[in-house]
Amino acid sequence: MTKSATDLMQEIIFSAVIDSLESLKSSSKGMPNTLLRDINSIHPNATFADLPRELQASISASVRSAFNRLLKEGYSISQGAAVQARSASPAAPPRGPRKPQRPGERPKRPGDRPKRPPGPRGPNKPR
Repeated sequence: MTKSATDLMQEIIFSAVIDSLESLKSSSKGMPNTLLRDINSIHPNATFADLPRELQASISASVRSAFNRLLKEGYSISQGAAVQARSASPAAPPRGPRKPQRPGERPKRPGDRPKRPPGPRGPNKPR
């Protein structure tokens, strides 16, 4: 039975996180202060080069194994170019020329009322 893409990606990410934590532990050589310093150095603005060497190697190995596993499971991986979605049925023919829209204006729908012409409304009607 084939696994869904979600299950497969969860397994890949989970194993990458576990491998990264193990590499952080091994790079600290059992020193809790070193491990804490390495963990604290990881933040949202950290780049790959800012990470400890052991963690960089672990991430690189995890990425390589993830791509190999995806290929082995039958998923395709594109080479940087956007993949065009394939439709099952041919595309519907266009309905006709469309009027260009102004920014922020929604397309007209059947049943829409025509807009009032700009300008003063005129005299008030007695009630």
